[in-house]
Amino acid sequence: MNDVLVGRALAKRFGQTVALGGVDIAVRAGEAVAIMGPSGSGKSTLLHCLAGIMKPDGGEVHLLGQRIDAMGERQRSALRRTRFGFVFQFGQLLPELPAEENVALPLMLGGVPRAQAVRQAREWFAPLGLHSMESRRPGELSGGQAQRVAIARALVSKPAVVFADEPTGALDQQTGQETMRLLVEATRHNGACLIVVTHDPNVAAWCDRTVEVRDGRLLTTGALA
Repeated sequence: MNDVLVGRALAKRFGQTVALGGVDIAVRAGEAVAIMGPSGSGKSTLLHCLAGIMKPDGGEVHLLGQRIDAMGERQRSALRRTRFGFVFQFGQLLPELPAEENVALPLMLGGVPRAQAVRQAREWFAPLGLHSMESRRPGELSGGQAQRVAIARALVSKPAVVFADEPTGALDQQTGQETMRLLVEATRHNGACLIVVTHDPNVAAWCDRTVEVRDGRLLTTGALA
């Protein structure tokens, strides 16, 4: 087995609402998986449980064979900083920092000296088409450029898994397609697997397979044969 991330019988409730009703999913090394579903279907809750942002009420999450849902918040926070990368719909870059420091931030938060972290961050700019933009602040970048900076930030710590939540939702179609191409290629080149939450079939088409969530359950199996 070469499963990197596995969720087993994941359950989550918010009051009387069942957000996840016993979901099984496994993602292999180097695989890109799209999670689709309408608003309120449970797809973002599934991502949050798999990423250690939220604890499921039932079930287990394993990263490379290690159970992570039972960890304390401090351990899960460290895990999110070192083993997971994140790309959000609006990038969530810090406006006061230049692009290179936004990319270097996960390394610096992990204790890497600033100069070394920035050197590592700069290595991502040319491959992602961001040459000479290292010193620009987010307000000086286009939407597509800002998302590429967010991709670099997600990958700089060489994570095992990259989570992307509607990564093209704020972009026009052409820019969104180019962003997805770069996200999938860069993640695969880095040896990580990719989990994308989206409502857009054009985005899902970039992934190796798609699972659909409805009413907290998978309509198509996310478990691997």
